[in-house]
Amino acid sequence: MDIVLLGTGAADGWPNPFCTCASCHDAARHGEIRGQTAALIDDVLMLDCGPEVPRAALRHGRSLARVRHILLTHAHTDHLGPQALLFRSWAEAGFTVDVIGPAAAVDACRDWTGPDDPVRFVPVTAGDVVTVGDYRVRVLAATHQVFEDGDAVLYDVAGPDARILWACDTGPLPGEWFEGVRGAEFDAVFLEETFGDRADLGAGHHTLAAFEETVATLRMCDAVVDATDVVAVHLGHHNPPIAQVRSRLNRCGARVGNDGEVVRVGPSVFEDGAVQRTLILGGVRSGKSRYAEQLLEAHPAVTYVATGGTREGDAEWAARVALHRERRPESWCTVETSDVAEVLRAATRPLLVDCLGTWLTARLDVHEVWTGGDIAAVERDVEELLAAWAACAVPVVAVSNEVGSGVVPASASGRLFRDQLGRLNARVAEISDSVSLVVAGIPMRLR
Repeated sequence: MDIVLLGTGAADGWPNPFCTCASCHDAARHGEIRGQTAALIDDVLMLDCGPEVPRAALRHGRSLARVRHILLTHAHTDHLGPQALLFRSWAEAGFTVDVIGPAAAVDACRDWTGPDDPVRFVPVTAGDVVTVGDYRVRVLAATHQVFEDGDAVLYDVAGPDARILWACDTGPLPGEWFEGVRGAEFDAVFLEETFGDRADLGAGHHTLAAFEETVATLRMCDAVVDATDVVAVHLGHHNPPIAQVRSRLNRCGARVGNDGEVVRVGPSVFEDGAVQRTLILGGVRSGKSRYAEQLLEAHPAVTYVATGGTREGDAEWAARVALHRERRPESWCTVETSDVAEVLRAATRPLLVDCLGTWLTARLDVHEVWTGGDIAAVERDVEELLAAWAACAVPVVAVSNEVGSGVVPASASGRLFRDQLGRLNARVAEISDSVSLVVAGIPMRLR
């Protein structure tokens, strides 16, 4: 099961475009712009569809042309943009789409369809079970409302190979609610966390403290187990700066979701077509490695491929290596090698390769290119690396230096390295699913 997070923000996103608070300023400064929360499962099932969401799907490289089922949690406008049904009617789909949700949300959609439009409306209430395509959906109660009790729901979605909980929006849930998910052992839980440390804003959303309590209770009833990916969504500017949120969620075994992120759960994670190859470019000390690590924090176990190796007697290099190791989770393992192609071919769990620049330096050293050695041998190594990158059977992120924006190096060796790395970056980018550039700590998606 592939779940694309089309947005992870509250109704007003994060940052709020009209706000100048410290939290909004921090989010903007780090380039973490979150849109209205929604998700897309396997390109066919949508979880909520606010007015920003269809365009967000395109920005994240996803088409909605195959969507057959839309699950609406409630009729608040950040979760329901019924005009999408009108826009859909302007394209030939060739199949009927199911619009499923509380009666008030479903009724709000009816005026946006014509009498002959291929749309099936399915009102549901907590306790209902519906089958849509390959998915069995249990409708759960939410501690949230638009106008009256029961007009907001949550969803327990079970596919052929995975099961998730979509818990957005809701405040803290009563004790008896958890009996309905006892023993579920969800592969992933998407739980809203809107109010941060603001306990004065009502009971319709989680604060950070309430979020931790809900996760703890889900663990006690085996709805959340060690393998469950617990992801915070519907994040808003009442939260402290994002670094603090990440740290506090980590204490309860949860993490922050990111717009555009693909969460893969179930056996399909390593099947053909379910692999994500990501290239992260950036200058020295730009924050590219930290950003790459964040992209893989959803995975409980990752192999960190350190291509720089060790340097005897170099205290500054040792300090750099120690800093990287300290911020990586204990469940990650480290492999120090310049034979990256072999690691890519043999991998059985996600990889982070850091970085291609030091890998290239090692290959230039091995073939003694600096003193007139065989550059053709380096080019053969590049071809082997590219083939292994394209065939890698697990999610993989590679970090590389962007060296083409500065002055022309004064030395011949500097010009050689710059040119070779520039070509390598371009060729890896060409066969990657996603490419981002990190500048001054701010990631910018190139593709």
